Amino acid sequence: MREHDPADSEMSTVRMPTPLHDLKRLFKRSPRRKTLKIIPHSAAFFIFLWALSLVFPAIGRSKQNLPCLAGIGPADALIVADSDGRILYTHHEKNPCIPASTLKVLTALAAIHHLGAAYRFPTEFYTDSGQNLKVKGFGDPLLVSEIWRDIAETISKKISALNDLVLDDTYFSRDIPIPGRKDSTNPYDAPVGALCANFNTVDFDRDERGKIVSAESQTPLTPLAATKIQKLGLKRGRYTFSHDQREATRYAGEILFHFLKERHVKIRGTIRLGGVAPTDTLIYTYRSKFSLEASLQKMLEYSNNFMANQILLVTGARIHGPPATLAKGIDAVSGFAKQELRLQDIKIAEGSGISRKNRLSALDMLTILKKFRPYRHILTHHDGVSYKTGSLRGIRTRVGYVEDSSDKFYYFVIFLNQGGPDIHAVMKCVTQTLSKRPD
Repeated sequence: MREHDPADSEMSTVRMPTPLHDLKRLFKRSPRRKTLKIIPHSAAFFIFLWALSLVFPAIGRSKQNLPCLAGIGPADALIVADSDGRILYTHHEKNPCIPASTLKVLTALAAIHHLGAAYRFPTEFYTDSGQNLKVKGFGDPLLVSEIWRDIAETISKKISALNDLVLDDTYFSRDIPIPGRKDSTNPYDAPVGALCANFNTVDFDRDERGKIVSAESQTPLTPLAATKIQKLGLKRGRYTFSHDQREATRYAGEILFHFLKERHVKIRGTIRLGGVAPTDTLIYTYRSKFSLEASLQKMLEYSNNFMANQILLVTGARIHGPPATLAKGIDAVSGFAKQELRLQDIKIAEGSGISRKNRLSALDMLTILKKFRPYRHILTHHDGVSYKTGSLRGIRTRVGYVEDSSDKFYYFVIFLNQGGPDIHAVMKCVTQTLSKRPD
């Protein structure tokens, strides 16, 4: 779900030289050392400036050559670089900015590094001596109704009856708080969990008599969902109906329960939470039909906050062991950024970009984009631009790659953090400027 507007071969870190207007700070001396002075008109000083202009010509011409910089304020940042990473245009490139949903590019890159692009989320199914069926979740973010239906089909060929349906969600810690997420019914505020269904949301409608019915032919309206909808007094549409992780887990169980009964599996007991024991027998492991790369493509395309934080948490649990916690997820992504990308100053509060506590500079994002280059095909692509956008109240961001007809491409980072110019106009200015550059 897109966030609201309420209201990734080794690449070295790109480091910008000290801006020319800050050179006086570079040569500043303590008053007690007045004998050490730099004479502005000395030959050495001018030779230094001349050499700097040859090595870093883009710094000197960045502002006057890009007209769209005129409306960008002091809290905003912009970088445009060529395919070799040479910066062509820049504005406040070291400012710590709120990246909004463009942070998902870093989350995706860290997950690929730690899990592998071909990784597939597992979900395990066990039976015990009491003829109970146990389901252990590992954070698969794409357990939607169609998947649960296919799982039920497979299970129905292995067992014909069971007592209780036992749900094990202990791979995640209980009630994980995500900074920036509120207890609203909006889908972007859906809670995370080890065992989920339909992004922990429900899409419903009302018939001509006002009765609550499912708005999706593939999804049954479960008792828990119907009760919560009625209690909340919701109209129609897709909603997050609970922020209780236990209820979200039970909802997944009710979906599976429905499909098992539909396939004539006799269920004599109830749905309950519990754990898998060492003596239980593994009868089936579902591995996601979507590779991690395919999952990330969906996450980026729909800017799904739930998916981003599920992936962050699973990555943390893979590195530090279960149960998954927010701290482990943040450490996995931050550690990757610092150790692999040499980004020491970024601040990450969660993995989706919904929190305003996330901070990184345009220069940091350029380094991320350079590493993410082999995977740029999983970004949204339109009119020669592969990109990821982000928006929060007063925040508009966009990062990615501009490709031209000669198969060359450019990196771009636009962080508008003070609600100034229209980001579409800035993007248009960037692409038009690049189209006029000589080959």
